[in-house]
Amino acid sequence: MRKPGSPRNAGAMARRTLLTGTIAVTAALSGSTMAFAAPGARPRATANRVAVLGGGVGGLTAAHELAERGFAVTVYERKALGGKARSIPVPGTATGGRLDLPGEHGFRFFPGFYQNIPDTMSRIPFSGNAGGVRDNLVNAADEMGAWNGKTFELPTAGSLEGNLTPQALLEYLKLLATVTGAIPLAEIAVFGSKILTLLTSGPKRRLGQWENTSYADFIVAAKMSENYRTVMVDLLTSTLVAAKPDKANTRTMGLMAEAWLYSSLGLGGYGSPDRLLSAPTSEAWIDPWVSHLSSLGVGFRTATVTELTYGSGRITGARALDAAGAATTIEADWYVLAVPVERAVPMLGPQLLAADPRLARLKNLTTSWMNGVMIYTTRPVAINNGHVGYPGQPWALTSISQGQFWRKNFAASYGDGTVVDCLSIDLSNWDAPGILYGKAARDCTPDQIIAEVLAQLRKALPNGDSLLPDSIIHSWFIDPAITGAGTPGVVNDEPLLINTPSSWQNRPDAVTAVPNLFLAADYVRTDINLATMEGANEAGRAAANGVLAGSGSSAAPAKLFKLYAPPEIKLFWDVDDFRYLIGLPNQFDLLYPAWP
Repeated sequence: MRKPGSPRNAGAMARRTLLTGTIAVTAALSGSTMAFAAPGARPRATANRVAVLGGGVGGLTAAHELAERGFAVTVYERKALGGKARSIPVPGTATGGRLDLPGEHGFRFFPGFYQNIPDTMSRIPFSGNAGGVRDNLVNAADEMGAWNGKTFELPTAGSLEGNLTPQALLEYLKLLATVTGAIPLAEIAVFGSKILTLLTSGPKRRLGQWENTSYADFIVAAKMSENYRTVMVDLLTSTLVAAKPDKANTRTMGLMAEAWLYSSLGLGGYGSPDRLLSAPTSEAWIDPWVSHLSSLGVGFRTATVTELTYGSGRITGARALDAAGAATTIEADWYVLAVPVERAVPMLGPQLLAADPRLARLKNLTTSWMNGVMIYTTRPVAINNGHVGYPGQPWALTSISQGQFWRKNFAASYGDGTVVDCLSIDLSNWDAPGILYGKAARDCTPDQIIAEVLAQLRKALPNGDSLLPDSIIHSWFIDPAITGAGTPGVVNDEPLLINTPSSWQNRPDAVTAVPNLFLAADYVRTDINLATMEGANEAGRAAANGVLAGSGSSAAPAKLFKLYAPPEIKLFWDVDDFRYLIGLPNQFDLLYPAWP
């Protein structure tokens, strides 16, 4: 599918160090350090040195909160600032003074129930924006599903405002379930019962029962029709939160369904359900963020941390390799570990694990693959003014047509001047056989991945062949975190944590038992309880608050936002927690204890 001269996929970029535009526009790489100008930086107090190990959303958030409060912060990042949230310019695609074509690691989605990230964005200056980077969030108009050649919109009108009762919610869910006209009424009733069960389950049942139950089991997916499993189950899990129904726990899926519902109904002060950025992620958010942190005195270094050293009850340093591969030691008063779980586990030695045994449970957490595929087109492909899910397609695809949301003229700003749009796709199931080659995505060559993705989109969309003909495909790009595609050695350098049943007990708090070690990553226990940018931001705030408390700082702590719970629902929670304690099911659970 790739034309001569078009950008290659990840396989052609295997093992290349990617220092994205984030770093390129704000620093010059010299030796083992990235030196940033810091005009007006406040003096650094030696006793308040903070080493943030990892430059993703969690690490940058912790750095932001601490720098604002006068701490001397240095961020150490092995690969690219922004982590999974960053943009990835496609090398060699720019001509005529334009920028390289923009790629992304994965999801570009800021649902209305995200609260911590928009607050951080509002404190990042952006030229022309009174509200800073937050003003770069734009609302999508519609959410759509595409299934077997037909589309259906997900209802988002605030029809239940002021009338939030279980009966009204059931009517809303019936509307959602019947939009396809393919779900039997009896199964709609089951689904409505299960969603009402989640919404009205008290905190004790959520943690004691639903945390330990897979979503597929809870929703009795195995007993229902294929259409029920495809539309009602997979659309939420695989496409919205990149989870597999048989692996994700019910508590987390219920929390996301609940938050999405309240956002759709305009409750809780939430924003529009579906929001995106008005430019590539790094351009609209990450680059301005790094520049702002630099102005606050934050330093940035290229380093791959390999081990935390421990002695006398504290972290004594962090062993690392600099950009040239030379061994170095990072020393600070406070350490914020902000790397993904698969990179954190090897850093924790036996002495450290003995000091905080909870950290040993990190090895029990599970990751999965969810990575971006970009298809660049020579005509607009505005499938929908918002995200599109493709239930029933084996690779759990979600797409967004980017160009319509960006303030800049696409062709004048990026690539060679002939590309006018980017169909940005998340591929969330790399293990299921595809429809063209009968192979899992991880087993396909890059060309096969693109052909398979296009085939699945065309099958799902009405007039898919004419909407996405080969003649408008300019080029494509696969997230370079995937290397060795189509070979037995295929690997993913940036997998995503998934919330499996009982995973909460294996997730630590941001504040550890080691007095100068704090955690700021998406595996940390947070209120949003999902591996997302929002979860990482919340964890970064909690880690910063731990440093503030540990140092005896008099600065005000970072605000931690909580998900909304309507007063009407809280009344049901109290009843349900009592029922749970005496061994009774939730009053709306029609299929308890088991399907007959």
